[in-house]
Amino acid sequence: MKDFISVLKLYLPPYKHLLVFNFLFNFLSAVFAVFSVALMIPMLEIILMQDSEVWELKPWAIDDFNVIKNNLYYYITMFKEDYGPGYSLLFVGFFLTIGTFLKVSSAYLASFTSVGIRNGVVRDIRHKIYNKILLLPMSFFSEERKGDIISRSTGDVQEVENSVMSSLDMFLKNPVLIVVFLTAMFIFSYQLTIFVLVILPFAGFAIGKVGKSLKKRSRQGQDKMGDILGALEETLSGLRIVKAFNAEKKMANRFDGEIDRYKYIMNKVMRRKHMAHPVSEFLGTIVIVLVVWFGGTLILNQESGLEPAAFIAYIGLFYQIINPAKAFSQAFFNIQKGMAAYDRIDKIFKADISIKERSGAKSVNTLNSEISYNNVTFSYGDEPVLKNVSLTIPKGKTYALVGQSGSGKSTFVDLLPRLYDIQNGSIEIDGNDIRDLKLFDLRNLMGNVNQDAILFNDSIYNNITFGVDSATMDEVVEAAKVANAHEFIIRTVDGYDTVIGDRGSKLSGGQRQRLSIARAVLKNPPVLILDEATSALDTESEMLVQQALENLMKNRTSIVIAHRLSTVRSADMISVFHEGEIVEKGSHEELLKLDGVYNKLHSLQMRD
Repeated sequence: MKDFISVLKLYLPPYKHLLVFNFLFNFLSAVFAVFSVALMIPMLEIILMQDSEVWELKPWAIDDFNVIKNNLYYYITMFKEDYGPGYSLLFVGFFLTIGTFLKVSSAYLASFTSVGIRNGVVRDIRHKIYNKILLLPMSFFSEERKGDIISRSTGDVQEVENSVMSSLDMFLKNPVLIVVFLTAMFIFSYQLTIFVLVILPFAGFAIGKVGKSLKKRSRQGQDKMGDILGALEETLSGLRIVKAFNAEKKMANRFDGEIDRYKYIMNKVMRRKHMAHPVSEFLGTIVIVLVVWFGGTLILNQESGLEPAAFIAYIGLFYQIINPAKAFSQAFFNIQKGMAAYDRIDKIFKADISIKERSGAKSVNTLNSEISYNNVTFSYGDEPVLKNVSLTIPKGKTYALVGQSGSGKSTFVDLLPRLYDIQNGSIEIDGNDIRDLKLFDLRNLMGNVNQDAILFNDSIYNNITFGVDSATMDEVVEAAKVANAHEFIIRTVDGYDTVIGDRGSKLSGGQRQRLSIARAVLKNPPVLILDEATSALDTESEMLVQQALENLMKNRTSIVIAHRLSTVRSADMISVFHEGEIVEKGSHEELLKLDGVYNKLHSLQMRD
């Protein structure tokens, strides 16, 4: 419960004004409910023909219950004297109707304000999750499944939403109702109310025992839902391979196993949750029986002063207090489930943002002289991916990185925009350690064109202008022409307004790559990073993309990763990576003369 209160303190402060209104309307609803029940007493006394007539009107005193009761009975007596008992019932019933209308109206207004709190808190949590995801380093996503992250952002937030609403009822509505009803019950009969307060905690303890293990089971259910969404995401991403290898049955069996385990867990969770209502109702019946028994003894004992009509009204009040008391038990179960979900969300909130900008970081707007890697060592785990690597890349030059897969080339370029931070050594831009530069400025220096063109389910125009705050249509068209993309764009249905589908699925590989090049052209970065930009293309597409890349690389500092050595023959410098180290450096001709690793790779490709 301590953790739950800390969550409320975190998210409810922006909605203080709504909390105040919610409390006020709940209080008025409780007061009008007591007023309605109190009006039942004179109606019952009239029906039961009790001698409760009052012939003297006292001066009004709002703080004196006896005066209010005396004067109310005086007016009923006068009305009864003039019109008879039948119309007296109608007279009291009119005020009972007014009281009930005010009660339900106040209850609706309380619910009206709670809706704003509920949806606002959920919006804030989702906003916080998404912003944190954007800030987290790439290493976090290497360890977490995308399906599980999606589950936390959707299903877990929904569970927290239900928990928040239960908490609002528990902390704002139910306590107010209980306090007001208990106060009225003390006024009716303090002996009977003390008896109620003695037996209610025993019922509450029994209900609490039922939900003790619910949070643990709920956490298991949320974790399993993450596994289910992960399996679904992998299936959708790899559906082409699933069909090509006739693996539908294997994937179906795997998914069936996940949902069967989820069903098993949720059966236990829901059965335990649904036990709350029958247990609370059964215990409530026992309490009612004991209250009626004790109240009956008080009525038989003339010294208690409790009249039959007042006792019936007291039972009405007690029934009013049972619903919020039962809601406590239901809210307790929901809170346990909600906190299990929030624990999973909190794992994202508490994830360390390891890529941090130092205080007093320097601004950088351009590359003036060179980029230098100085004895850089980096590892994702225990095994180093880069080992004591040093390389200087002068401004305006094209440096190529070649070597077998897994030799550290992509990691080498990922370190430059600080997608990861190095463990040893330093990377400098114009003599400034990149960790001393503003992160936004550092990444703004660079443009990326990757092997897998990352595009979004949006228009061609918005994909090209991605990351560029202001761009005219003429600038976008010019960038597309430089990337050899303009001709195929204008042949699409809506031109630059054509929506290209999920990850650009409506376009060919070459078209997607040329759009990513157009995006880099429009950004116009001083430093260009090309990671296998043409390796997945057919010959014709490769020719068009290669020409676009050459247009893009003019007068820029370029770092090119390539498996096809033919695409980097004209590079100013080629660095050969092998098992995390640079083993050879030089031009194409110089490396061939060394008769080393590069010459071996070249010979193999020429043979192919």
